[in-house]
Order: sequence, then C-alpha cells, then structure tokens
Amino acid sequence: MERLLTVEDAAKVLGTTARFPRRLIAERRIRFVRVGRHVRIPESELQEFINEGTVQRLHLYPTGSG
Repeated sequence: MERLLTVEDAAKVLGTTARFPRRLIAERRIRFVRVGRHVRIPESELQEFINEGTVQRLHLYPTGSG
C-alpha cells in the first residue's frame, strides 16, 4: 500500500506552508484520499506534481568536441 501524506507533510516536501497543498486539493489540481474527515495525499501524486512542474535547463552551447 502506498504511503499517504498529511497536508502538513506534503507542505514540508514542497517547501511551502500547509495552505498551498490545501489550495491544490480545493482546486482539484492534485489527487487526494479522504480517510473519514481527514485528507491525505498519495506520495506518488505529490512526486508527479513536482515532476510536471520541473523545467529542464537549456543547453546553450554544444557539450561535445567537434
């Protein structure tokens, strides 16, 4: 079974306050699980959110000889 993170744990991973993951949940921009009254975010979903937002660096100069 996949690890489920609290909103506070997700905020720590993202380096933000708890308000940001709560907003992602409210706007349905991230998948979440309800456990009774509690909300949990699957660890893989958080990693996918990070990966989708990652911007790759530009290669301005060729790196090989020739």
